[in-house]
Amino acid sequence: MTTLHIEHAISDYGVWSAAFERFAEARVKFGVRAQRVQRPIDDPNYVVIDLEFDTPDEASRFLGFLQAKVWSSASNAPALVGHPRTRILQPAATG
Repeated sequence: MTTLHIEHAISDYGVWSAAFERFAEARVKFGVRAQRVQRPIDDPNYVVIDLEFDTPDEASRFLGFLQAKVWSSASNAPALVGHPRTRILQPAATG
């Protein structure tokens, strides 16, 4: 499993959440298997999103979609503040 980890500031959680849900179908189309959205307890204007994919290529393609079609458009990302921080992660061997 590969994780696309995204963090960014937002101006309004309700507006952000509605915009996030508008792209639910795109997440399925690009291969998102599971998702988790979290907010720091001390900062309601920040979100941390983990999207799970089968492969790094799927995660990379979706990140490209976000950069080109979502985050670059104020109407598609109305509550986005600044630039998202992203990383594509894979499980690390332990023990």
